[in-house]
Amino acid sequence: MNKRYLTATLIALISTTLQAQMAQQGPRLVVNIVIDQLSSDYIETFSPYFGTEGFKKLLEKGTVFEHASYPFSPIDRASAVAAYMTGASPFYNGITGAKWLDRNTLRPIGCCDDNAFEGVYTTDKSSPKNLLTSTVCDELKVASKGKAIVYAIAKDRDAAILSAGHAADGALWKDDYSGGWCSSTYYLKKIPTWLTEYNTTLQGKKNKTEFQQITELTDLAIRCIEQTGMGTDDIADMLNITLDASVNTSKKTNRQDALTQTYINLDRQMADLVATIENRVGSRNVVFFITGTGYLDEPTEEDEKYGIPSGTFYINRTANLLNMYLGAIYGSDRYVEGCHRNQIYLNLKLIEQKRLKINEILSLSQSFLLQCEGVQNVHTHESLLRSELSDTQKIRNGFHAGVGGNVLVEVMPGWKLYHEETKETFHINARTVNFPIVIYGASIRAQRIPVPTTIDRIAPTISKAIHIRAPNACASTPLF
Repeated sequence: MNKRYLTATLIALISTTLQAQMAQQGPRLVVNIVIDQLSSDYIETFSPYFGTEGFKKLLEKGTVFEHASYPFSPIDRASAVAAYMTGASPFYNGITGAKWLDRNTLRPIGCCDDNAFEGVYTTDKSSPKNLLTSTVCDELKVASKGKAIVYAIAKDRDAAILSAGHAADGALWKDDYSGGWCSSTYYLKKIPTWLTEYNTTLQGKKNKTEFQQITELTDLAIRCIEQTGMGTDDIADMLNITLDASVNTSKKTNRQDALTQTYINLDRQMADLVATIENRVGSRNVVFFITGTGYLDEPTEEDEKYGIPSGTFYINRTANLLNMYLGAIYGSDRYVEGCHRNQIYLNLKLIEQKRLKINEILSLSQSFLLQCEGVQNVHTHESLLRSELSDTQKIRNGFHAGVGGNVLVEVMPGWKLYHEETKETFHINARTVNFPIVIYGASIRAQRIPVPTTIDRIAPTISKAIHIRAPNACASTPLF
């Protein structure tokens, strides 16, 4: 009898355990929020101005990884969003930045430009074709056999498309000319009625306050959830949102006042968004993943005034000088095709036609450029691909041979990198930007984790939470 009783008890326990495991479903809705140029320092500075339902609630009730970073350099909005969604660096996913030099036209090309797909409510022709690996959204679509609902919404086109990935139902961004919300025929074969109605509603509002303009994005996100039925069944859905903490100051507004108002507005947006979504789908059915883009585009005009070492490095002039130098050695010709940001592109076809040794030219270029004022270091594409040194690992991770130059100039911190033809300016700094990873929602307990971590671990964490495989270039482990 005792054995039979014990056996029956064990069977009951196992059955109960299995039932409990089966009942542990993942969240019905995952909301990913990337905040461009978010800074923990500013969150702390402006927290006295915040309400109780925005940043304060998220930081107090969520799991907070206090010290996050990106494992590559340089970083911008496009490369940051792509890394978040793929769990991989630009070395694998191909998105090294918002733009790079197109070797066919020798002109800068946007990372989401694609003439094969017309715009919807925009003249922009776009697709995610340059994103070379799968995203967590793609994997969710595969796992659900297309049944999961996936949308991405951002003010900027690159953030919307790169967070949507290849298989999403829609990527929506704000058109610069019409002021309405738009997309690409890559995603929208048929324009949703609710999107048309929302744009029509905006046209009817002429005297919008600044906060009403800012909250258009989050209002559209809520409408997207309501109209598509996100979070209403047992199949996990995903909404990706990119907000903005950057500051554009005018002569009438000083930077400190603009920063204060920006973070107050962000706090209100976060509070409204989280509360509305929780009320709609249930707080137990939604989980939020929130982080920043890991860089700050801050002005440096005051540095020289206070004697801080600085200067301007003219990348186009430097590229021309390098071409003259190589011409003096090998004969006058166009050895340098062009340049973009800190990268110089050599004319590989010409070098091959002249039967010159590429290794020799790269070595000469490196030696020449190291003598230029404002240069910290010079890397070649071959040295980066072969490098296993820890001090160049972040630069290697931020490089992709398919779109990158042949010579990379590392400009000294505090200097300004300027291209006179495109008028593009990049402020160089190597300082650490403090920003968190916040996970809040279903079954997430309140805790603060001071151990540093990297954002490429978010994608596998999301994948684990909704029981799907991680993106195909993601080699990182989940955060928990």
